[in-house]
Amino acid sequence: MADIAHRIGIKSTPEAVYKALATREGVAGWWTENTTGESCVGSALRLRFTSDGTEIGDMQMKVLQLRPAELVLWEVVAGPAEWIGTTIRFELKQEGEYCIVLFTHEDWKERVEFMHHCGTKWAIFMMSLKALVETGKGLPSPHDVKIDNWN
Repeated sequence: MADIAHRIGIKSTPEAVYKALATREGVAGWWTENTTGESCVGSALRLRFTSDGTEIGDMQMKVLQLRPAELVLWEVVAGPAEWIGTTIRFELKQEGEYCIVLFTHEDWKERVEFMHHCGTKWAIFMMSLKALVETGKGLPSPHDVKIDNWN
């Protein structure tokens, strides 16, 4: 199994970062504007991605765990074949004036080229999360940085 991992410091509290990760409105502010569903344990969020008005991705995250100001854990139940059955984990802790986010996209079956693409895109979206919490404005899809023909 292989994982994608990132660590980012956000000048804020774990409570504020948690709100951006654990609510539909929060996720829409940093990952994709087209986020629907409910963010409560056992429910699912549906995320749709577009580029130049064309849909390029449609996925669903089942909410496995929500621990306020500490943890958000999702299981990918629909989306790219490589993502199905993987988990997406956000662990939060306070260090001085920063909330540290330990992000992991876990349990990829194998290290494939698409994983490299996703690692870069996750870094872009973690910076979008940081911007949303620190300034009130993130860069969710379709406004995210495009990196290649996969977007």
